[in-house]
Amino acid sequence: MTMALEQDQDQLRQLLSARSVKRGGEFKLASGRISTVYCDARVTTCHAMAAPLVGRLFLAKIAERGWKPQAIGGLTMGADPIVMAVAHESAIAGAPVNGFLVRKEAKGHGTKRQIEGLLDGEATDVVIVDDVCTTGDSTIKAIQAAREAGMNVLGAICLVDREEGAREAIEGDLGCPFDRVFRIAEL
Repeated sequence: MTMALEQDQDQLRQLLSARSVKRGGEFKLASGRISTVYCDARVTTCHAMAAPLVGRLFLAKIAERGWKPQAIGGLTMGADPIVMAVAHESAIAGAPVNGFLVRKEAKGHGTKRQIEGLLDGEATDVVIVDDVCTTGDSTIKAIQAAREAGMNVLGAICLVDREEGAREAIEGDLGCPFDRVFRIAEL
């Protein structure tokens, strides 16, 4: 990792720790589990100073894995700011990666699409992103929707991995490579 990327990672770690991580008390997670640590990553990923850091760090992770996606996307809402940050930073870097959003279910009107932001057939190779992964359910839904739409999912990356089964479910059950920017313990 270059010095600039290390600085980006340190800055984003500080922002996540200060803005997104809550300790003490009991928090019910989307998975239904109860935890004494909660991470609301959107409070950071929607922050103006964090967005470029998020974009660059996800692009670095993609490059590290050797993936060459045409687009990046994930289940709305957690993935939305990450998708936009990556798309923006990729354009600045001169190697555009388009973004797409995956609805929880196909809309019941208009085009009745579940995947928004791309023209039909516009992206074949994609990477799925998420903000926080516990069991991986949201990431799995996005991977399945992308595959059903005919996309080749190169892999999945989450910003914060709670290390509570997401990797095993995504890699084991779906055969999809998984990576993360941070482990919850690092925050």
